[in-house]
Amino acid sequence: MVNKLFFVLLIIGLPLSVAGTLMHWPTVLMFIIYCLTIITLAGYMGRATESLAIVMGPRIGGLLNATFGNAVELIISIFSLKAGLIGIVLASLTGSILGNLLLVAGLSFFVGGIKFKRQPFNVHDARNNAALLIFAIVVAFVIPEVFSTTMTAGETMNLSVAISIILIFLYLATLFFKLFTHRGVYPSGGEGEPTTHEEEPEWGKGKAVIILALATLAVAYVSENLVHTFSEVGETFGWTELFIGVIIVAIVGNAAEHASAVIMAYKNKMDVAVEIAVGSTLQVAMFVAPVLVLLSLLFETSMPLVFTWPELISMVTAVLLTIMISIDGESNWFEGLALLAAYLIMGVGFYLL
Repeated sequence: MVNKLFFVLLIIGLPLSVAGTLMHWPTVLMFIIYCLTIITLAGYMGRATESLAIVMGPRIGGLLNATFGNAVELIISIFSLKAGLIGIVLASLTGSILGNLLLVAGLSFFVGGIKFKRQPFNVHDARNNAALLIFAIVVAFVIPEVFSTTMTAGETMNLSVAISIILIFLYLATLFFKLFTHRGVYPSGGEGEPTTHEEEPEWGKGKAVIILALATLAVAYVSENLVHTFSEVGETFGWTELFIGVIIVAIVGNAAEHASAVIMAYKNKMDVAVEIAVGSTLQVAMFVAPVLVLLSLLFETSMPLVFTWPELISMVTAVLLTIMISIDGESNWFEGLALLAAYLIMGVGFYLL
């Protein structure tokens, strides 16, 4: 039923996105059409990555999910940088991190926890991810803010470039560690979680890859047009750049992970769900953000890796809360509800700023 609904929305939404762009339909209407179309395409991306996760295992499946999900946000951010919307880009990075750690993980733990009393996942990955989260958010994001208070704009940009290069290098080393040198060293399934997949994938490996690629291209086209609606939509609804970036862009840009992680948790595949939520966060912090800093050097306005204090405090709080909840290697519905409550509190705060 849901798949049929998504198919209908896709064959309506994508042509409307193209037609509305060419015919210059009202901006607010196009904003809604663009968002719904991206979310619909994300549904196909989620089904494709679920098929790949069954075929290729939880780590590769989670990595593919994070990669294709963040490709959408990366594309939106590049067009935003080109338009000089630095505040929206930094806010969307913040929103992506908060969304993955609090909204995606929270919904996954809550939905999965309603069906299963407790859901174990790989405790070794949880501990390794905890250290990386502290490094990527607390160290790499807070340090530029602290040091930039006594620096010129040029010095701040140089510091941001240096930190970005270090982050990208460490992220590549992280992938090498997880997928090559230490793949299979730690058991990949939590106690009670099936380590083998009894079900057949919806699509074969080749078809799933093709659908992922086509959906990503379509999302890129729609995202490029979505960026041009931000200014007028913000004025119409009274939304600030910060709120648009933290909440709207982050949710739409990461819809693929949102849907897939919850589906995986409902099926008691918590290794994949956690890898999507936390793995995507690490990818945003250690790869997407640094790449955007380096790419911004090509545009008229460069983007230093300096967030506002509300953004930094929110991200650090989300990291600490996620670590405290996930470090034991299992989850339940109440822990998911706590994460969702934290996201709502921060969302209200950013709306009122």
